[in-house]
Amino acid sequence: MTSGTISSSSLDEKPKNFARRVTLTGVIWISIIFGILVSGYLTYVKATETPMVCVVNGIFDCHTVQNSAYARFLGVPIAYFGFAMYLALAAILFFERRSPLLAQYSKILMFGISLFGWMFSMWLVYVQVALLGALCPWCLSHEANMTILFPLLCLRLWRDMQGEAS
Repeated sequence: MTSGTISSSSLDEKPKNFARRVTLTGVIWISIIFGILVSGYLTYVKATETPMVCVVNGIFDCHTVQNSAYARFLGVPIAYFGFAMYLALAAILFFERRSPLLAQYSKILMFGISLFGWMFSMWLVYVQVALLGALCPWCLSHEANMTILFPLLCLRLWRDMQGEAS
């Protein structure tokens, strides 16, 4: 064989790490990173008072949602709380293998944070639909993400509890 030719057998060989398994923790990381990006954008818009990129069509009206009385809690934009929540979840997940305290309590801590985040997100969906009559696609993407992330963290805690029971 010449040095410029590739044999058909070498094309069939896959590098050892080519096909990685999808893990629960990996999917949780993806959800947390997505949440950081969305809530980070919402935080940026609030902090800089930059006009939000938004679909304005029918029921979609980011301006109404973002400037309503419900967009603040104790005078602080709720986007800041969402961003802080995702950063806290990322920090806990990152440091859980490095800290004995987090190794023991990270799953229940993440469950508690995400339970509150999911419940608050469902309240915000209610506010958008029933009280404001306007929807923010950015907010809805955060709320959908929490609806995905919360059951994943529930499953993670349940698996951990099943492991302890045996």
